[in-house]
Amino acid sequence: MARGRASFTHKDERPRSVGLAVRSQGGLGNVRVPRRAPAGAFDVEDRARRAGRGTDGRGIVHAPSTRAAAWLLVALAAASGCIDVICLTKLNGYFASVVTGNLVHFGHAIATADTRSLAGAVVAVGGYAVGVAGATVPLRHTPPGWNRRTAVVTSVEAVLLLGFTVGWVACSARPGYGFGLVLLAMAAVSSGIQSVITVAAGIRGASTTYLTGSLTELVRRRVVDPHRFADVGGAGRLAGLVVGAVLGTLVLRTAPTWASVPAAVLVVAVIAFAIGLTQRARTAAGRSQPR
Repeated sequence: MARGRASFTHKDERPRSVGLAVRSQGGLGNVRVPRRAPAGAFDVEDRARRAGRGTDGRGIVHAPSTRAAAWLLVALAAASGCIDVICLTKLNGYFASVVTGNLVHFGHAIATADTRSLAGAVVAVGGYAVGVAGATVPLRHTPPGWNRRTAVVTSVEAVLLLGFTVGWVACSARPGYGFGLVLLAMAAVSSGIQSVITVAAGIRGASTTYLTGSLTELVRRRVVDPHRFADVGGAGRLAGLVVGAVLGTLVLRTAPTWASVPAAVLVVAVIAFAIGLTQRARTAAGRSQPR
């Protein structure tokens, strides 16, 4: 009796191997039913392989958990609050990350023909855009989550903040107009990089620099469902930003020369913890695999 072979296709699933043999209706023979990997597993594994990342053979990428990544983003939000306080109070009123406020400055400078203010706005907005573009290029083909490339890009942000700190110390926390623009550019580029890192972390809707959307979503969810407080991560990032701003202000008042040190330390700590968590995840995945 001829044997038939069933064929199944799905846009998100690909047959991995021939699996169970079941009896067909009418007793006409056995039908081989192919087993399938979970939807999207091949896509994740292929993207991870192209990005130079290891998987456990099931499409699972070795990276910190979503909860761990959420805490890392809280630390980055605190770093953003700290550096923005310095830029806002000491660098002609511009932000390193809040493009909306900088665009308002830009419009005001155009209307008043204030060339010095106009230059500051161009540096702040342009620097942020450069940071976004520069960080997007190496991360555009990587799967969501923290990985080796994310650590490298975050290291670039850390180098910029360390450079900002060196410059801030060198001018004794009193930069002139020209050098102030240089420092503002470094802070803005680092903020643009951080925004891309946050998006690449794989947490939907997360932000560590522009938090208007986070506050909007937090309030909206509370109104829609008052009995459920779901967006804990959003609340944590908002709190982190405020804590960072408080910390930056306190250091700026008591030891102004070292005001940017907390921001740099926070970003370096994020890199160290992310690498450590990734190594632990890889070790745990390796032990769980059959030998």
